[in-house]
Amino acid sequence: MRLLECSESGFKLTTFRDIPQYAILSHTWGQDNEEITFRDLVDGTGKDKTGYEKIRFCAAQARRDGLQYFWVDTCCIDKSNNSELSTAINSMFRWYKNAA
Repeated sequence: MRLLECSESGFKLTTFRDIPQYAILSHTWGQDNEEITFRDLVDGTGKDKTGYEKIRFCAAQARRDGLQYFWVDTCCIDKSNNSELSTAINSMFRWYKNAA
């Protein structure tokens, strides 16, 4: 599972086998071109998109709740990888259920 890790400078993607406690962001999606994607985070782009503020808010809320990690579907899943996308869709209920 890929999570976003809170850091002093914001957040970064981190991959886990043994999954730590994490927050999860459930939100209303905006226009596709305004949501932050996995590729945006990998490439360091997308900070000017409106969806970036939602992710910053989630990082801040996770820190307030004493959590170091959080998950956001728009950018923690590499939707260009069909196998990963299929696994993510099949795992989504469990991910929501197991969130702190």
